[in-house]
Amino acid sequence: MALRTPSRPHGGAPTVLKIVIAGGFGAGKTTAVGAVSEITPLSTEEYLTEASADVDSLAGVEAKQTTTVAFDFGRLSLPDAPVPLELFLFGTPGQDRFVDLWYDLSRGAVGAVVLVDTRRLESSFTPVSFFEDIHLPFVVAINQFDGAHRYHPEQVRTALELPASVPVVTCDARDPNHVAGVLLTLVDHAVKNATTSRVHHAPSTTLQDA
Repeated sequence: MALRTPSRPHGGAPTVLKIVIAGGFGAGKTTAVGAVSEITPLSTEEYLTEASADVDSLAGVEAKQTTTVAFDFGRLSLPDAPVPLELFLFGTPGQDRFVDLWYDLSRGAVGAVVLVDTRRLESSFTPVSFFEDIHLPFVVAINQFDGAHRYHPEQVRTALELPASVPVVTCDARDPNHVAGVLLTLVDHAVKNATTSRVHHAPSTTLQDA
């Protein structure tokens, strides 16, 4: 489901887009998908056990009892957007050992949201690097957990070494309006990125060509 520019009037069939919701372990991906999905979200969460203690650190998220082992899926329709949209949301498992699955989930996506937990900022480097490496447009959304220190988006941008072109916003992954706003920011960023890419790769025209 690649980004396409509709050639129909407003109010027609919605443009369908696939979006990946990524981030470190415990960053709030399942919560975000569940908060905004208009259908009962598909979730593949399992309880954490002692068998994963050596690979799934709970430092900073000690209350967490479950983890996504495949993906989360939800759907959000935005009929009142400038172009009516239907968003298919795929939440990734957060642990680095699932990177191979991230490739599958990212295939055909228009872009990604990287949820950041400032209490465990180091867990954000892998998903950020992943989307940079596969050249998929992404935005960073700082999930403002209760009790966590509030950092300015530019501080997080500096810490993650993000270029100015990557939007960095704040959100509460429990709030449907916040999550929807982040998704619209991503769609806008992806459209601008696609437009820029077409301009940069367009064949040059000279007077002789004309």
